[in-house]
Amino acid sequence: MADKPKQGEILGIPYNFERPSLGRLLSSYWQPGKGMLVKKPFGVGYTLNLASWRSWIALGVVGVLLWQEQQSGGATEDEAAQKSDDEGPVEVIVD
Repeated sequence: MADKPKQGEILGIPYNFERPSLGRLLSSYWQPGKGMLVKKPFGVGYTLNLASWRSWIALGVVGVLLWQEQQSGGATEDEAAQKSDDEGPVEVIVD
């Protein structure tokens, strides 16, 4: 049986299942002169290029959103269901 390729593209999405080395991991996350997204060193898809300032802005926005969610208390689904039960039944009239 023929060996399957360990790296390539499927429908334009890159994949790489070769065993990652430390050098390849570090060089894939820091590629000056490249765009915001670069091929992952292991697995399927793309990852952030930490040499790009746009990646740092994206990480900052995600961090602020996570912090904001934690500060607001982030009601769980059970709490939301409990609040809706306390409101009582709602009558809907359709003409």
